[in-house]
Amino acid sequence: MTHMTRRTGIAMGLAAALALSACGGADEGGDGQSITVWTGDTIPDRVAATEAIIARFTEQTGIQVELVGVEEDQFNQVLTSAAAAGDLPDVIGSTPLAQVRTLAANDLVDTETTAAVIDALGADTWNQRALELTREGDQQLAVPSEAWSQLLYYRKDLFDQAGLPAPATYGDILAAAQALDSDQMAGFVGATAPGDAFTQQTFDHIALANGCQMVNDAGEITMDSPQCVAAFDFYRDLMTNYSVPGAQDVDTVRAAYFAGQSAMSIWSTFLLDELAGLRNDAMPSCPQCVGNPTFLAENTGVVTALQGPDGTEPAQFGEVISWAITADAAAEPSQQFVQFMLSDGYIDWLAFAPEGKFPARTGPTPGSTEFVDTWETLPVGVDTEGPLEQFYGPEVLQALQTGPENFSRWGITQGQGDLIGASLGELPVAAAVAAVTSGGVDAQTAANQAAEALRAIQDSLR
Repeated sequence: MTHMTRRTGIAMGLAAALALSACGGADEGGDGQSITVWTGDTIPDRVAATEAIIARFTEQTGIQVELVGVEEDQFNQVLTSAAAAGDLPDVIGSTPLAQVRTLAANDLVDTETTAAVIDALGADTWNQRALELTREGDQQLAVPSEAWSQLLYYRKDLFDQAGLPAPATYGDILAAAQALDSDQMAGFVGATAPGDAFTQQTFDHIALANGCQMVNDAGEITMDSPQCVAAFDFYRDLMTNYSVPGAQDVDTVRAAYFAGQSAMSIWSTFLLDELAGLRNDAMPSCPQCVGNPTFLAENTGVVTALQGPDGTEPAQFGEVISWAITADAAAEPSQQFVQFMLSDGYIDWLAFAPEGKFPARTGPTPGSTEFVDTWETLPVGVDTEGPLEQFYGPEVLQALQTGPENFSRWGITQGQGDLIGASLGELPVAAAVAAVTSGGVDAQTAANQAAEALRAIQDSLR
């Protein structure tokens, strides 16, 4: 995920930024034009793929680009240091919604140049929900590029053997966890570690299903509402009675499911290539996987939106990833770069992780689905590659195509994006989840603690 992709958190140390000179000297070609671009996609194979796209951009325009990798869990610290030093990049890529709101709250985005990109390429060529989630009033804060979804993964073979329905509701999830939990198999494994954005994202997914919102339309904190208390209690029940002991994070949740020791887990779409045995550094290790590396992929089902007893409709956490043009950017070359990344360079950008990069721009012209259609054919994997349809059934592929129009997000559409960004620095919801799932507090107390911490953060922003 951000998470939760294969990075974690959202918080920033300049010393940890990895400078990657992508295209030679910054004063060559393009009439001396050059820009600096930060990216959160810092895995080596993704860096190499980004550098190759940038090389084509420089060849086409003469504009030099210095690529700088910034780990997502260091973003706020690096941003603060760079802003204080007057050394902001021109463009920031791989930017989740909370980071976009952090930039905007500190007046660090160039909304005019951002709008110019959208106008030049055509607003009607984007998923409209993606534009909505990256807009504040009439100001476009960032240029949406792709999206990933949070999913509930479950062992379809075990569910079928036990005659259980797909776990789409609180009741179904609890019943399945109880039925399948044993000394060898946890009914459910999910994130509980404090100080981890993955924990907050996982609980966000669970809580939205029950109609739990962080704030209401008036901007008032509502984490202590009955819907949120019930969500904390549901997650406490799951993790206390049908899971594994100890704090669980992005790596241990994956490891439990990959080892065949969990009947259900929550992770993002970025898990799918690893689940199919296509990445050597994260291979399934279940007993059946020894003879058949694709066993788990063949026997895994996914659920997108979930519903709790107090929820009015199914809901799903999802992330929209954007390109942000900063307030200090060289406007013209920055606009050219972002437009290139959403046009000539777009398919190559999506191709290095298509399992987690559903295109937010559907096609090059209004009504076209060319980018989505091409995305469906892109191979996934790192050490081994193949199309998703080779490993997963049509129901999984359909789930992957759940676009941003189906996403729910705390605070963003209520105009409290700056609160969301700030809360990810302190992660009070993750702390409350850790407290309630470890048995330290009850659900009402956990909800009250989260709400009080969020009110303090909100007050500090005024």
